[in-house]
Amino acid sequence: MSRFPLTALVAFAIVLFSTLSSAASPFAGDLAPIGPSDWNRARAAHLLERAGFGGTPDDIDAFARLTPAEAVRRLVYFEGAPAAELPPFDHSGVFEEGLDPFPASRPATTDAARDKGEVIGVRVKDGGNRRMQPVVNKFFYWLRASKLETDRVAYWWANRMLTSPRPLQERMALFWHGHFATNEDKVRDYRKMLNQLELFQRQGLGNFRTLLIGVAQDPAMLAFLDAGVNVKGAPNENFAREIMELFTMGVGHYSEHDIREAARAFTGWNFEGVAFHIDAAKHDDASKEVLGRRGNFDGVQVIDIILDQPVTPRFLAAKLYRQFVRDDVDPALADELGRRLKAVNYDIAAFLEMLLMSRDFHAPESVATRIKGPVELVVSTYRKLGLTQVPGVPDFNETTAALGQRLMHPPTVAGWPQGRSWITPGLLLERGNFALDVALPDINYIPGDRYPAAQAGYEIRYVHERIRSGLDLTTATKPGGADGGMEMMAMSTLSGDRDEDFNTRYGSYRGWQMAVERVKPISRTVARLDLTGMVLNAGCSTPEEVVTYLERRFLSVQLDAATRHKLSAFLEQELGTRDMKATATYAEDSLRLLLHVLLSRPEYQLG
Repeated sequence: MSRFPLTALVAFAIVLFSTLSSAASPFAGDLAPIGPSDWNRARAAHLLERAGFGGTPDDIDAFARLTPAEAVRRLVYFEGAPAAELPPFDHSGVFEEGLDPFPASRPATTDAARDKGEVIGVRVKDGGNRRMQPVVNKFFYWLRASKLETDRVAYWWANRMLTSPRPLQERMALFWHGHFATNEDKVRDYRKMLNQLELFQRQGLGNFRTLLIGVAQDPAMLAFLDAGVNVKGAPNENFAREIMELFTMGVGHYSEHDIREAARAFTGWNFEGVAFHIDAAKHDDASKEVLGRRGNFDGVQVIDIILDQPVTPRFLAAKLYRQFVRDDVDPALADELGRRLKAVNYDIAAFLEMLLMSRDFHAPESVATRIKGPVELVVSTYRKLGLTQVPGVPDFNETTAALGQRLMHPPTVAGWPQGRSWITPGLLLERGNFALDVALPDINYIPGDRYPAAQAGYEIRYVHERIRSGLDLTTATKPGGADGGMEMMAMSTLSGDRDEDFNTRYGSYRGWQMAVERVKPISRTVARLDLTGMVLNAGCSTPEEVVTYLERRFLSVQLDAATRHKLSAFLEQELGTRDMKATATYAEDSLRLLLHVLLSRPEYQLG
């Protein structure tokens, strides 16, 4: 199988990325709207690439027939777009009312069980061996079930990205998911993660103040940034710091005093279940001084003070610009963008309409100069292939994780790094592996939602095999396997594991069993590609025409003539002829090899 050497890929990528800039074009930095005479198919393709997840040739042709204003308004306001008849998330039914409030740890769970006799909906056994084992089993059950159900939420969302007639709605939800980053590993409740995602989908193109207040009162964010310990007399500064540093103003535009005082305004903000709740007894209603203003502020009033700072619209507008236009923002342009966002009162749709209509958005400096993020890369690949469902093989979550961006699991509160951070030698190789898995699916794939994998999974399987072999529970759960397989041990002390009231390793094993029993499996369909039909229906009659067609369909950067010639020669050699019609019965494998090579190239990483 032909594959470009990794070193050649890296070297070519460095050259390609370093030579994309040139002398400033007349459109660069110009926020005036383009006119109908400037509109063409290439610019329609660029708009769909940036404000959605790309499109098929038919999608691009449809947008090219519109005026630029009509095309942008279809994306931003959904004018003329088909109704978004997308199914809601299909819950597995894994949550039980007794699970709320869920304890912070396994030790906290067993301590509460000793004190109260019942916790997370499970009574402690009145007698017998391992009286608290059912409690421990239930604790691990919810950890596993919530994580597996969150993976299903990510698949549901990926299918919306792929099939929605309103792609900018999902694109903005993805942007806000990275901006207001929360991680299921800490939140530990798929319902909160789903509700936050649906907030982004509803409000992502609306008013930023409304969205910001919604996020500040969102149980996923409150859980992620420790709202439960932000109380009168002992404020926790996590949320106050992040709302200023990451969400609105950026570093250097506030003081530590501002953070401490703002934290007091958010005291008492918490959640009950999946609903926002203010505990008045824990709220500090005394006078505070935030960003030069004094008063008995609550959280919403602090948000309004932040939004009134001149730096806030500039910070947010520049981040939106980097997301949709290009990475480099001239300071004077950033000032103007901030003024325009403030002028529309933080209306995100109105601001994006201006941005996507601007000559600057369509300047050569902005076209095909942005490295696709992993989720964007995967979804746009499927969309350009004309798929109507995200395949189960390769697994969407595992693939995007290998590429550096697993939905619902951002690495930090700052979200994911962007731009060239997506491209390293290892990540380029993973992108090539993804292209290979799309073209030629891995028949050895074992789904992780049914089969526990990695280090923790090894330990679970180790316990399972020993119990099934007839060993007693104590013997079966002695530490063993590769390096002792200690994820479960990390949640307990050795003395806890010797406690006759429960067995932590068995609880982790049994919790996985219970979760797999109840969480609905992800459909493991494989993409049914018909590249032969695709190129023949497009009228391709020679290898050169096939390469040109696939290049136009998938790439935003044109290949050089030498590369195009090499790919055509490769295809001709594989087929044994130049007559594409004569290969109708056997061309598929050769075309898939060509697709793998094409999608592995550095040009495909740019959009």
